[in-house]
Amino acid sequence: MRVTNMPIFPLLLAGLCLSGCNSDSSSPTNSSNVSNDTQSPTTTTEQVAGEFATQLFTNGNIYTVNEDKPWAQAVAIKGNKIVFVGSSEDAQQYVGDNTQVVDLAGKMMMPGFHDVHMHPLESGSDATQFTIPEAASTDTYIALVEEAALQNPNAQWLIGYGHNIGTLLEMQDSPLDVLDEAVNDRPVIIMEQTSHSMWVNSKALELAGIHRDSLDPIGGVIGRDEQMRLDGILYDNAGNQVMELAMRSLSNAQQNDYLGLIEYTMPALNKAGITSISDARTYWQRGHLETWQRVANEDKLTLRVHLGLWAYPQMNDASQIAKLKSLYQAQPDSLLKVNQVKFYVDGILVNTTAAMHEPYHQNWLELEGNKGLNYFTQARLEQYIKALESTGFDFNIHAIGDRGIHEALNAIENASAGNSRHRLTHLEVVDPADYARFGKLGVIADAQVAGDFTDPSHWPENIPLLGNERSQDLVPIKNLVANNATLTLSSDWNVSPFNPFIGISNAISRTPQAITLAQALEAYTLNSAYAMRQDHLVGSIEVGKLADLVVLDRNLFDSTIKEIAETNVVMTLLDGEVIYKK
Repeated sequence: MRVTNMPIFPLLLAGLCLSGCNSDSSSPTNSSNVSNDTQSPTTTTEQVAGEFATQLFTNGNIYTVNEDKPWAQAVAIKGNKIVFVGSSEDAQQYVGDNTQVVDLAGKMMMPGFHDVHMHPLESGSDATQFTIPEAASTDTYIALVEEAALQNPNAQWLIGYGHNIGTLLEMQDSPLDVLDEAVNDRPVIIMEQTSHSMWVNSKALELAGIHRDSLDPIGGVIGRDEQMRLDGILYDNAGNQVMELAMRSLSNAQQNDYLGLIEYTMPALNKAGITSISDARTYWQRGHLETWQRVANEDKLTLRVHLGLWAYPQMNDASQIAKLKSLYQAQPDSLLKVNQVKFYVDGILVNTTAAMHEPYHQNWLELEGNKGLNYFTQARLEQYIKALESTGFDFNIHAIGDRGIHEALNAIENASAGNSRHRLTHLEVVDPADYARFGKLGVIADAQVAGDFTDPSHWPENIPLLGNERSQDLVPIKNLVANNATLTLSSDWNVSPFNPFIGISNAISRTPQAITLAQALEAYTLNSAYAMRQDHLVGSIEVGKLADLVVLDRNLFDSTIKEIAETNVVMTLLDGEVIYKK
């Protein structure tokens, strides 16, 4: 038993079929871009003839995400494996004295959702002591930080979250002076919403050894005003390094991370129908790996979890490569695997740190060439690919600007042995010349569309930075799929909500870069299982695969875009066990 203290599965689940429910095999089908590295389980029943199921789901609209047999009425499970997929009538041969029969009453069942890019420890932990609004007056910010200091009298560092970078840049006073007025005797660091900049006071700068003559670190920028004085804003890796100092000062950080997973994050993900995730930034120098290992050792995981070890840009390459190799683990029978590495090749658009082919139209960070920055250059990325692929690592590469995306693709083309499942994530500004390279190189295209900021209605906001032409077709998921890219959809939670139904509804409505419902479901299931090297086990409903399943309160194919976004999960199963029931 991998899951403890779960409710006993009901003998019969009563439910009402929504209008339009049917089991017609002519329902929409999908076309998979995925090729498994192992033989796909057969959908015939001969191999398990004569076996009785432990559980049988019948009378449902079961969307299998299996192009050979996209729809079924019944699924039989023995233990944790699927032994039958077909009609309710044929399924009766699997009913024995101890079979638990669940009448789906027309409800939709499908494979469990994957989210291959999220930040569960950072987003679900109580390590952050206070939150500030996205935008507020200077006086409000001062009052909130003063209150946080009073509420945390023994904290070595005051750690906050929540503002928008534009709010700081529009302040009449120096952001540094504002924080110093609030608290000047202890270090303060506040993470901006995207996590790509930090707002700090003078005490934090002092403890980090940052002064007026400090050089920008690799992949980062130390913010300065027009007189070259420090302004209290640390961009990208400059801020990351100071946040490391702050987090290491917390004596209860790992316990808070652990409790966040157990008490909130995993139950919330299961409630949303999510059964597999990739932690896209596992800070192994911060105790994240030990926290995940503790949850696994205590048999409390209710997800299949793959960790993406953070590649520190400032670390010596030889030392880091050796350390990453030592941390690799991918035992087949474990829900927890450490088999991915997370790289940043660039920053983000709103900071003008995303790596671009052509200069930004504004130049307020004074970067050389005004074309963004690199955390890892193409040459360094090639070095890591050559060193770590043979260990078994796949890379999850943050790439937002067209130059960053191009260089990451170049690195994979030059250095990969060709049997990897590397993916580029975010993909906001993609050079059309690179669309076809994803499919050609076998690079997975991972995108996030659950956040409002990726909607085409927000594209004009980038015109002041990029101009009109480059601000069109951001996150071009339709174009990538049309060019045979294997697409995954994820959340980047908490940048965007992890609710997959919001992501699905946005993916199929973001004209002119909309995809079909079948393509969106495949991106959240089978394609993402492929990215996690578990498509031979999960991601579709087929005989021989593991029973990671969800039951929905409506048939998505009979629902409007708004109704899809409002879908609720009735039940979630992991390995054949109920981990959530409404």
